[in-house]
Amino acid sequence: MRYPRYDGPNPLYVIILLNVLVFIGTVIAPGLIYTLGLVPAIVLVRPWTMLSNLFVHAGFWHLFVNMLTLYFFGSALYRLAGWGWFLAVYFLGGIAGNLLYLLWGAPLAPAVGASGAIFGLAGVLVVMRPKLTVFIFPIPVPLPLWVAVLGGFLVLSFASGVAWQAHLGGLLVGLAAGYFLRKKEGRSHYFRY
Repeated sequence: MRYPRYDGPNPLYVIILLNVLVFIGTVIAPGLIYTLGLVPAIVLVRPWTMLSNLFVHAGFWHLFVNMLTLYFFGSALYRLAGWGWFLAVYFLGGIAGNLLYLLWGAPLAPAVGASGAIFGLAGVLVVMRPKLTVFIFPIPVPLPLWVAVLGGFLVLSFASGVAWQAHLGGLLVGLAAGYFLRKKEGRSHYFRY
């Protein structure tokens, strides 16, 4: 697949920077978590939270792990499919995750974090490169990507205080996009590797 020339700022770095800046903002003004986080009971009053919650994190480690994972999955998807697909999957995965959280989440608990969007990126990669070898800290053995993503999803789904609905929504969008891109990849001699 051929990509149009793009000379602007790296979208991956922009998203990471925005997440860091919003985190700093929430440290300075903790009330921002509730202003920008997705609370199902008041989403109609605060519709912007369907997107803004993707940039809010509940603590340093939440931010750090999400941004590290975003960097690796985002870089890999960009190399495979370009910035357009990276951005589409990232935001559609995040929104799909938020929609599932609206359906099945706690009505008054704010959902924050980029995990749903990141699971969207992971889903694409699982379909396009399922045997890609990855290392997951602290496991000192190489794992196929599909095992790491599925294992991560299952472990996180049972953790307390985790919006597994957002992870599921993002993952489903990513798997669907990966299926589409894999079919497209099979018909193209220009796809990036």
